[in-house]
Amino acid sequence: MTYTAVLLICAVTLALAFWGLRLRRTAGDFYVASRRVSPWMNAAAIAGEYLSAASFLGVIGLIVSVGALGLWPPLGYAAGFVMLLVFVAAPLRRSGAYTLPDFMMLRFRSAALRRITALVVVVLGWFYVVPQLHGAALVTGFATSLPGWTGAAVVVGLVLAVVLSGGMRSVTLAQAVQYWIKLTALLIPAIFIALRWDSVQHTASGGGAGSASGAITSLSEQLPGDPLVVFSLVLALSLGALGLPHVLVRFYTNPDGASARSTVTVLLALLGLFYLITVFLGVTAALVLPDDDAAADADTALLQLPAVLFDPVASDVLLALLVAGAFAAFLSTASGLVVSVSAVVSQELFGGSVAGFRWGAVIAVVVPVLLTVMTASLGLAGAVAMVFTMAASTVAPVMLLGIWWQRMNAAGAVAAMLTGGSASTAALLSGILFFGSEAPVLLAYPGVWSIPLAFCVAVTVSLATAPMPSAAAVVARLHLPEG
Repeated sequence: MTYTAVLLICAVTLALAFWGLRLRRTAGDFYVASRRVSPWMNAAAIAGEYLSAASFLGVIGLIVSVGALGLWPPLGYAAGFVMLLVFVAAPLRRSGAYTLPDFMMLRFRSAALRRITALVVVVLGWFYVVPQLHGAALVTGFATSLPGWTGAAVVVGLVLAVVLSGGMRSVTLAQAVQYWIKLTALLIPAIFIALRWDSVQHTASGGGAGSASGAITSLSEQLPGDPLVVFSLVLALSLGALGLPHVLVRFYTNPDGASARSTVTVLLALLGLFYLITVFLGVTAALVLPDDDAAADADTALLQLPAVLFDPVASDVLLALLVAGAFAAFLSTASGLVVSVSAVVSQELFGGSVAGFRWGAVIAVVVPVLLTVMTASLGLAGAVAMVFTMAASTVAPVMLLGIWWQRMNAAGAVAAMLTGGSASTAALLSGILFFGSEAPVLLAYPGVWSIPLAFCVAVTVSLATAPMPSAAAVVARLHLPEG
């Protein structure tokens, strides 16, 4: 039944890809879906690509392995879109840019900053695809008799099929459908568990976790956790959303700034519903599953639930549904990342042509495949949190200050991006290479200092150098309504 679920997801994805091929007519369709995506469709598509392996499996794994600290990531993920709604969505759409480097060039008139931004977008995209491939391998190895690499290969093949066929037009439709698949895959098991809550309490009482009420009390007593860890994590996750290229590119597809804001409003409701179900399932898993600190085992906590709580027939059906939802998560996020990287590679190296976009898609998946082969999983939520920290330390300060502070100039933007990027990356890599799981807080969670450092450098360098004569007109364009 698990194989059937995966094949069904593959068939639906391919069908959407061919449908997108029918709709694709121009380069604008490839890059921004001709800027005609409605708020509801765009919100579902953003939710589809944003709710990655870390959200579908990793949050539940965190709740199981670290307790109450695992409740903070959903808050950080959702808070990022509140900031997008208030500070970024409408101005970004009014810029008229195709890609993030295009936006930087429009605002700062700096070829050097454009090249740095392009490099950051590509690196962030590569690093973000890797956890999706690790997740696909993990789920395949757990739920089937196939080797894990086959799951990663399926994700790569389908993503290329969708992106190469219709670009952003195909990806938008596929991601919107995949959001509802993911939501359904979590909602049905959650309903079954809620209807059998007495059985859940009995299972928890019979194991080492103690009573269900006692375990929930234990979780609540852990809040808020280490204040420094919590603050750094929430800061990185909330500001990181402002620096994720595959999320930002979505606002270029709206017709105007008002529809971009409407998109985020709908999106917050979709994300809230998803994370409510995720937290419920995470707490349930913490109650009934045995303690296990291994990151890979914790990431399969959601997949372990059906066998613990239900009879074999129901367990097989629910496991197949969860596997289908997991593959929808891997495919939708990887598709968005590949589109964002492809657009940048095409614009920077191939003159923005459709053929260049397709070459960019190939480049966007080759490097993550090699990284996946050479690395082991760090835990899905932890790996994605690293990407958010890097995005929050590089792109986010430049975006916020560039949109809202007219005095911000190209020198400040370059200095901030280089400083924040090098500081966060060096800290994260040092923690992993030299300390492993025992890394100090300031290395494991560098956002608490690398993000403020990037902001301070941007302000200091901008004030110490000459203002940009063109800034006033560009900032006015970003904030004045269209027409």
